[in-house]
Amino acid sequence: DYRVQRVSGGEEEQKKEQRTDWDSRLHKDKHIGEAKNIPPYPGPNRMRDCYCTVNLDQEEVFRTKIVEKSLCPFYGEDFYCEIPRSFRHLSFYIFDRDVFRRDSSIGKVAVKKEDLQKYHGKDTWFQLQPVSADSEVQGKVHLELRLSEVITDSGVINHKLCQGLPIVNGQCDPYAAVSLLGPSRSEAKKTKVKRKTNNPQFEDVFYFEVTRPLSYTKRQFDVEEEDVDKLALRVDLWNASNLKFGDEFLGGVRVPLRVLGQAGVHDAWYFLQPRENGGKSVKVEELGSLRLNIVYTEDHVFPSEHYTPLRDLLLHSANPVSASTAHILGEVCREKQEAAIPLVRLFLHYGKIVPFISAIAHAEVNRTQDPNTIFRGNSLTSKCIDETMKLAGMHYLQVTLKPIIDEICTEHKPCEIDPVKLKESENLDTNRENLRQYVDRIFNVITTSGVRCPTVMCDIFFSLRESAATRFQVDQDVRYTAVSSFIFLRFFAPAILSPNLFHLRPHHPDPATSRTLTLISKTIQTLGSLAKSKSVSFWRRSPFFFSSFFFEITSLLFLFRFMIKRAQGRNRFGMKNFKKRWFRLTNHEFTYHKTKGEGALCSIPIENILAVERLEEESFKMKNMFQVIQPERALYIQANNCVEARDWIDILTKVSQCNRKRLSTYHPSAYLNGHWLCCKLSADAAPGCTPCTGGLPANIQLDVDGDRETERIYSLFSTYMTKLIKMQEACGSKSVYDGPEQEEYSSFVIDDPQETYKTLKQIVSAVQTLEQQHTKYKRDKFKKTKLGSQEHPIGDKSFQCYIRQQSESSTYSI
Repeated sequence: DYRVQRVSGGEEEQKKEQRTDWDSRLHKDKHIGEAKNIPPYPGPNRMRDCYCTVNLDQEEVFRTKIVEKSLCPFYGEDFYCEIPRSFRHLSFYIFDRDVFRRDSSIGKVAVKKEDLQKYHGKDTWFQLQPVSADSEVQGKVHLELRLSEVITDSGVINHKLCQGLPIVNGQCDPYAAVSLLGPSRSEAKKTKVKRKTNNPQFEDVFYFEVTRPLSYTKRQFDVEEEDVDKLALRVDLWNASNLKFGDEFLGGVRVPLRVLGQAGVHDAWYFLQPRENGGKSVKVEELGSLRLNIVYTEDHVFPSEHYTPLRDLLLHSANPVSASTAHILGEVCREKQEAAIPLVRLFLHYGKIVPFISAIAHAEVNRTQDPNTIFRGNSLTSKCIDETMKLAGMHYLQVTLKPIIDEICTEHKPCEIDPVKLKESENLDTNRENLRQYVDRIFNVITTSGVRCPTVMCDIFFSLRESAATRFQVDQDVRYTAVSSFIFLRFFAPAILSPNLFHLRPHHPDPATSRTLTLISKTIQTLGSLAKSKSVSFWRRSPFFFSSFFFEITSLLFLFRFMIKRAQGRNRFGMKNFKKRWFRLTNHEFTYHKTKGEGALCSIPIENILAVERLEEESFKMKNMFQVIQPERALYIQANNCVEARDWIDILTKVSQCNRKRLSTYHPSAYLNGHWLCCKLSADAAPGCTPCTGGLPANIQLDVDGDRETERIYSLFSTYMTKLIKMQEACGSKSVYDGPEQEEYSSFVIDDPQETYKTLKQIVSAVQTLEQQHTKYKRDKFKKTKLGSQEHPIGDKSFQCYIRQQSESSTYSI
């Protein structure tokens, strides 16, 4: 068991300073498949409306959709999360929804942390177990025991503190009951109740008298004697409750007094355990079963300098791209997705995602024979673009789709157009019109959102368009289909289908709304693929309707015009007069030039635009002025007329709306003569006094740890080392003997065997070096660890497994 930490902050140097040791990251990918043989509801309607939750101990972190009227519900949902804290059980609960009362739990599957590797990557049916409050235990307790050989012959037991107790019904008012158990005795004492805390500190001392300490001999006593070895201390934690059902059991621990040994002292942390025989007498087979596929990994991250060789190999791609480290990772991994996730995050972190994706996309396009199949497979390119859109385009989805999705989920308009599924009270024509209106509105908000598309996505789409158009010059539509296969089929349509997975809705929509979203998503997919279908025969749109939208998301130039701007006054005594300049806007930057065609006098990156707002006339006694606010200063501009001013404000706001640090307030007037004219504040860096009109700030700061992603890639290479060796052999076969490629190597794409062989040799060397560093660290850590410490309490099965593994490896190495 390793302590989980998250390194926050944005800069690489900060992370280097903060990480001085192993930084351990745990993450899981869970596929909740289906349940079967759920016990029927006790009544005339025997079906149930079931959903499943995913819990870390007792904390719910995910909830599936509700499957109505079924005893064998199918979910088919994936959930990925990083674990931000330590845990003991990964639990899955099946609930039956009750409209009028609290939802009732049917059963659960609880997998111990140390057992997760048993089920890693496997489809497994688990029997549902009964849900009992006595078995829902978490937290740990610190105990200090002393056997005092004084005249009173008393054992001193000091119960100090607890950590991580569960919150019961919104609160936790814990107390401890301490008992000394033996063959002929059972004494119990209680601490005071600690209110509203799940980390109580008791500091209570309890005395229990025994008749014979361990160090005494029998002949010294004439009274009936006790064998201390047969005594045990029992500590139970309870939640004090005013309800009629009494106090609630939180967990306990039983410690035999023989742990005192000859020293007569024991000081240790313990994991709390369930109450013995606390479960209900329910036959397991009567509760049904649940099918799960759990993928669990742990990443132990070193300080940054350890990853320099492997990181340099990844970021400095070889030519051709098929000989690059990134491409090789995609070739050896079982699933392209597991390679794409860390690669995209790493390249995004270092600002090299666009050239990387452009290179692998260009190579894939050149291998594609049919323009109708371009980017349709689950290749490394498509998975990397999917992951990039998911990370960079999340806020773009929010500002584009969330308002209309919220409306659909609130209105509950019937949209079913399948006559077989139509309800008696519904009209087919009315439903079709409802669906048409929804599709019309969503299609319009998508095709008018091009200027808000994040720059990194525009750059990638531009590269895809150019590669496809060059490769298939005869097919004029391929430049559209190459991009639409991503922006519609793999970005907007999935977000409409499952808005909760893209943070557009907090929970799964109800079944009727889910069906509506499914129909809309399918229609948008069909429209986006530029295809004709009977299912959307009521929809009449020309494929060329997309042209303006595709131009915006795949072009580099938006707008250019002469306007008047106020000099920036960068020098303290510089002139601050107004001059006519040529302004140019692309999806990368906003620039102005002395004349058309000359170099830029000033360039403002789009990501540096914090807000774009009108400027009040009183500032300079001039009309049609607006301001482009940057981190250091504001640029004041006068448009030629009111319409032009509105257009510039609108388009600049849209292209910068997905920026990470947009302002929520601004100054509507200028800063002149040592103060702001609007609010009279004297500090030029004073916060704005008026709410921005360009939307709320986009809190989408992407927290990517480059070292952690490199560690993840190292782990993948280490896992697939056998494939790396086979790939090396394949390169040798092709380059040295120039013979036919052997059958077992046919799955690898090797364009340049000599360059690929060199890269593979460097990869293997870097991976082996990191492997040695990990092994050394584990051995040093093993020597310093102590069972019973706060980090590794007694009862920690995963740590005991770790000790056993380290002992076996140490013996083997010797």
